[in-house]
Amino acid sequence: MVLSPQDIHNKEFSTKLRGYNIDEVNDFLDQIIKDYQIILEENKDLRSQLSESKDKLSYFNDLKDSLNQSILVAQEAADKVKNNSKKEAEITNREAQKKADDIVKTASDKSTQILEEASKRAKKLAIETDDLKKNTRVFRQRLQVMLESQLEVIKGSDWDHLVEDGPTTTYEDIEKVVGDLDKAINSDVESGNKQGSDESADNGSSNNDDLQTVVIYPDDQKNNN
Repeated sequence: MVLSPQDIHNKEFSTKLRGYNIDEVNDFLDQIIKDYQIILEENKDLRSQLSESKDKLSYFNDLKDSLNQSILVAQEAADKVKNNSKKEAEITNREAQKKADDIVKTASDKSTQILEEASKRAKKLAIETDDLKKNTRVFRQRLQVMLESQLEVIKGSDWDHLVEDGPTTTYEDIEKVVGDLDKAINSDVESGNKQGSDESADNGSSNNDDLQTVVIYPDDQKNNN
């Protein structure tokens, strides 16, 4: 059992012959009591400080555990947010890629359709142009035949006979000559028409317009003038 200052103060010693000086012993005990009292108070203060330190240490340990737990929770939340963000980014990227592919496919299909339609129109225009050229060649040949026939008629001796100076020719004679010339012209024109029709058939033209052959006679030319 630890002595208290009061125990030291109340301690009594027996006396013997040639023993210690009682007053000196008492003075020393008083000094010991004071020093012991100081030591006890300091010890009490140290115990109090130690208790407070232990409380603080326990508080900081609890705080450390709480902070560590908070850090773990924050780390888990950050990892979760990171994973979710990564998944959302991947989904967004796939959707954007799909939209881009759809846009490219739509544009490609539309451009292909436009090119096909343009190609069809070009082919149709080429066919129509070719048909027009064929019809133009046929018309030119028929016109050439007609003009050459009329030119031959104009250069013929029968025509000179009609207009030469001499005895008066009867109306019946003129009508007979004109009839013979008309037959010759019609024969030449029909020959030219047949030749042009045969060429048109050989070239595969099926929509030629019917062209009328016009023969100009001297009387018509005179009336026109």
